[in-house]
Amino acid sequence: MKHYIDLHLHLDGSLPLNSILRLAELGEVALPADTMEELVPHLVADPDCKDLAEFLNKFDLPIALLQTEACLELAVYELLRTISAQGVIYAEIRYAPGAHCRRGLTQTQVMEAALRGLHRGIAEFPIKSQLIACCMRGADPEVNRETARVTQKFLGKGVCCMDLAGAESLFPTEDYADLFAYARTLDVPFIIHAGEAAGPASVWTALKFGAKRIGHGIYSVKDKTLLEHLREHHIPLEVCVTSNVQIKEIACVKDHPVAQLIEAGVPVTLNTDNMTISGTSVAGEFELVQRTFGLSDAQMERILLNGVEAAFLTEKEKEKLSEQILN
Repeated sequence: MKHYIDLHLHLDGSLPLNSILRLAELGEVALPADTMEELVPHLVADPDCKDLAEFLNKFDLPIALLQTEACLELAVYELLRTISAQGVIYAEIRYAPGAHCRRGLTQTQVMEAALRGLHRGIAEFPIKSQLIACCMRGADPEVNRETARVTQKFLGKGVCCMDLAGAESLFPTEDYADLFAYARTLDVPFIIHAGEAAGPASVWTALKFGAKRIGHGIYSVKDKTLLEHLREHHIPLEVCVTSNVQIKEIACVKDHPVAQLIEAGVPVTLNTDNMTISGTSVAGEFELVQRTFGLSDAQMERILLNGVEAAFLTEKEKEKLSEQILN
């Protein structure tokens, strides 16, 4: 089995289907259908979904299921079980702690529960993993600041960084200058979703704030100076091809700029984004990209190694992952 890295993996969009009934039972959540077959349309987007709104609706049920400590722990654990069986040897799982407080949990309790699932999974399955705490565009600023504080509290204890996710076109990156200035005072490293639903200026802003990586970043391809900057400064992009096509940012896979980004020398990584909602796997993303763009095995290996180099790990840990990939 080949080994893979997934650096952009949202927990709520990646709940294993075989865990849904158990999560509903644990969380005492009424499901919109009685059988798994009937539940699938509520959890998996149609490959030809008509728009972003239809895609985003698929998050409603997963988020409702993840409102108790037991459910959060189980969800992370079962996700690690699933992806390790697919050959993933390292993953950074992201989620928004503030989105899981609807039934009274604090963000600290949310994080502690997710970490219990993480540490159980790491102990039982052949995988290493860390959590990323997402702030959300459009959320109450104080909720996002609390996410920054919670990230700092658990940094190095299974949490590796903070992120900003959500509707980029509605809530511009530049609106979050104060949030990331605050994160810098806490010495919290961060990455930012940018250049997915907005242009290169969004990526430039994320870099100005101090982002270590860019989530998606596909519209960087429209700015040659930005491409050169990403290449020269080794700023990785977390590319998620299937997801970009499903939300209609890209018309079809063959029009995706991933090959252009690779050709420009940008450190591209391939990831799933929302494994269940998009009906994909990281192995599937690699196969799709290689088949569509005719990339060589050496190029695909380079993408895997980019993922290792971009990970929030020590050099010794990266060396170990590289050995697993190359051997």
